[in-house]
Amino acid sequence: MMVFVWLLCFFILIGLISLVIFQVMCLADLEFDYINPYDTASRINKVMIPEFILQGILSLVLLFSGHWIMFLLSLPFVYYNYNVYQKRQHLIDVTEIFNHVYKEKKRRLIKLGCLVVFLFLSLFWMIWSVLEDE
Repeated sequence: MMVFVWLLCFFILIGLISLVIFQVMCLADLEFDYINPYDTASRINKVMIPEFILQGILSLVLLFSGHWIMFLLSLPFVYYNYNVYQKRQHLIDVTEIFNHVYKEKKRRLIKLGCLVVFLFLSLFWMIWSVLEDE
């Protein structure tokens, strides 16, 4: 049963990583002037809420499955997303996007690094639970 929980976490993390990579690519395209600021802002703003929802679902799955350490490791993400959403900083402003490209890209790259570490931890626990069941 634990393998299915870790498999679900794995696919949720792959979805989260895909969304963050999409955002980084949009910001990089804007930086190199391949896309206009309006399209970049609208594309990134469309995927912010699904990213927050996926992160919340991941934390709830970890909580209800009893994986306390991984749940506690995911709490800073949920808290960060909650604060960003409450301060209305999750939406990118079209008029200010050029002033904040570096900062926004850096935030997303840090988030991507943390998600990759989280992915490797979930892979480790998935393999560990398979070996433990044998």
